Amino acid sequence: MADQLKINTDSGIEIHPVYTTSKINQEFPGKFPFTRGVREDMYRGKLWTMRQYAGFSTAEESNKRYHYLLKQGTMGLSVAFDLPTQIGYDSSHEFAEGEVGKVGVAIDSLKDIETLFDNIKLEDITTSMTINATASTLLSMYIALAKKQNADLKKISGTIQNDILKEYAARGTYIYPPKPSMRLITDIFDFCSKEVPKWNTISISGYHIREAGSTAVQELAFTLANGKSYVKAAIEKGLDINVFAKRLSFFFNAHNNLFEEVAKFRAARRMWASITKELGATDAQAQMLRFHTQTGGSTLTAQQPENNIIRVTIQAMSAVLGGTQSLHTNGFDEALSLPTESAARTALRTQQIIGYESGITQTVDPLGGSYFIETLTDEIEKAAYQYIEAIDAIGGSVAAIEQGYMQNEIAKSAYIYQKDIESSQKIIVGVNKFVESDLNQKPVFKIDDSIRKIQMDKLSALKNERNNSDVEFNLLQLKNAAVENRNVMPSIIASVESYATLGEIADTFRNVFGEYKG
Repeated sequence: MADQLKINTDSGIEIHPVYTTSKINQEFPGKFPFTRGVREDMYRGKLWTMRQYAGFSTAEESNKRYHYLLKQGTMGLSVAFDLPTQIGYDSSHEFAEGEVGKVGVAIDSLKDIETLFDNIKLEDITTSMTINATASTLLSMYIALAKKQNADLKKISGTIQNDILKEYAARGTYIYPPKPSMRLITDIFDFCSKEVPKWNTISISGYHIREAGSTAVQELAFTLANGKSYVKAAIEKGLDINVFAKRLSFFFNAHNNLFEEVAKFRAARRMWASITKELGATDAQAQMLRFHTQTGGSTLTAQQPENNIIRVTIQAMSAVLGGTQSLHTNGFDEALSLPTESAARTALRTQQIIGYESGITQTVDPLGGSYFIETLTDEIEKAAYQYIEAIDAIGGSVAAIEQGYMQNEIAKSAYIYQKDIESSQKIIVGVNKFVESDLNQKPVFKIDDSIRKIQMDKLSALKNERNNSDVEFNLLQLKNAAVENRNVMPSIIASVESYATLGEIADTFRNVFGEYKG
């Protein structure tokens, strides 16, 4: 067949006009290496968890949105935190000015967590928290609230992102240097394996790597390389890979190239199974890659925002066809503002229509056996391993990040992608083709700057009401645990239970570990 035009995926993998041969995958789902899925029956037995990412303004306002989403059929909550919370500053700190409640909910103390989950039983839901540098503190607050609700800690389940390596590589909300940050993460692994065994202690994230401009192959490679580093750090601490690896999860992005995304998810499972086996995992549960997917925020356009509904649908379908365990669909208006209630409802309905009306959930790995999908899965795996081998040669993810390798590779890909859009080599409907001059403005969701005053008043009242001697004692115990290299989780929980603030806890660690300047 004559082929005049050379076409590549965004990762540079050539797409041929037709595929007639392939190493057809004879594997079964639920069996090593899990290319076709982590469960034998996949969605025939149970649909993925339908999450909607929400959090804004105060805990009171976010709590109202959570109750609304639960009534609409959301199966799990996913919490967005504002920037000061993410980088360990109370709302009253001078660095928090202008950011309180803007990109997520403001959390200053256990009081705010109590309000955030008011009239929501933690035993009855799963909660995902997108938090990294302060993950240990937010998890401690969640555990403290579960204890106040008399919940069985052996039953509460959810996920903290807790993936600090990608913060250095792509996102930037780090606080401490890499080594003490890795120490905090392994402390969480150790504590939760004994006390909160159903909690997913890390969500190793490719999402933000992709949002920063990486290709699909780079997203996969850098995420799995980071995963290897976490596993090695835990093993070096003496933890059992067959125990802690069962609670590792992953977080991937879904973009518009449907087949490349499906192949990426299939390759991810196969690669992680091999990686964990090489690192000593013998339990199948410890070899499985389970993942949450979010549709691509960076693919959303402010121009013709209704087009984003179609983009999100394609992306959500790629996640389901690729075998995701959990999914968040973006609101079509998120290129303009935080999602309105109407946009959040449409995003959730998108998942529900795929789950209940499309038919693609009725068989496992419905694209498995496709000449194209099987070949693309192999080629993505091969390309991703080339990156992983380069990172291993540098000395692993921490060394690769410290030397700027990942950052430089992502920046190069982002530059090429932007150049292709500007030259119309890559078409973005409504942006560089099929453009309309009609600028009908959609209603947007704005956060008032008065939120900071509300949070500051709550902080002032808290510090007047709490037993400050208890707070000082618990923070001193926390400092000693950090200095003496003891597990810090019990001391963080004691501190939050005495209503020490997030900023006070972060400052305790700053005084011991210092800050990373990047």
